Amino acid sequence: MVKETNVSPKDLVMPYFVVEGKNIRKEIQSLPGQFYLSIDKLINEVKEIETFGIPAIILFGIPDKKDNLGENAYKDDGIIQKACRHLKENTKNLVIITDVCLCGYTKNRHCGIVKEGKIVNDETLPILAKIAISHAKAGSDIIAPSDMMDGRIGYIRRALDDCGYENIPILSYSVKYASSLYTPFRYAVDCAPTSGDKTTYQMDISNSNEALREVAQDIKEGADIVMVKPALPYLDIIYRIKEEFKWSVCAFNVSGEYVMIKSASYMNFIDEKKVVKEILTAIKRAGSDIIITYFAKEYAKEFSG
Repeated sequence: MVKETNVSPKDLVMPYFVVEGKNIRKEIQSLPGQFYLSIDKLINEVKEIETFGIPAIILFGIPDKKDNLGENAYKDDGIIQKACRHLKENTKNLVIITDVCLCGYTKNRHCGIVKEGKIVNDETLPILAKIAISHAKAGSDIIAPSDMMDGRIGYIRRALDDCGYENIPILSYSVKYASSLYTPFRYAVDCAPTSGDKTTYQMDISNSNEALREVAQDIKEGADIVMVKPALPYLDIIYRIKEEFKWSVCAFNVSGEYVMIKSASYMNFIDEKKVVKEILTAIKRAGSDIIITYFAKEYAKEFSG
């Protein structure tokens, strides 16, 4: 009766990795308990999580091939585009969030276009806009740019508006730290850079005031929801953003956080269910309205049970 913070399934977003083909449900080696899913299997999965009260999913596509400009990221027959169309045909109330980035689609595995060993920020923006428009056209409900290029929220917002998608919200990866906790995801999507790293466009882990500047700029450019990623090492950032802006805040409980808990649980060092409840509560208590987590299905199933 006096509990101040309660995490329910409606607060959660479940991530999925979708691949080409049929009848594919293959466990991801770097993310135990998570799977590569073909579209037919993905539909079965989301129908199940809807029964547990989870309102939304976020999709990450695994293309058949990569190139220098990430063309498969914005083709009408791209894996995310096909998944969105099929999900819209087979679900009623599911909210589909689609990740907009290039790292999973380019040979160099960077989030922006690379020329002569350098990220070319401004030349990347039109491609990100093409991806966003293709997702909206296919049925994405929320566009989530994760690339961290400067000015991309305003560019994408204008592009969506110009194409008649004024009502499609943008969930911006506003505060994305250059974290060591992304490694399991990078293995899963094959998006670890072939040279260099991502520290030139992701945030320094030591900075907090910079996070507020990034959020202020993204809100000014048109972000409807702002994200902090990762979640657990940056609870202070979530709190500061919520207090400063009174804006909708999302936190991404990332792959490394998930794997650490799974590994400790496997060794019987912790009670997984209790720890998951504790960390999700901490993330929400810090100020997050939405939590993207690989634990969403397990937590919601236990919650509803």
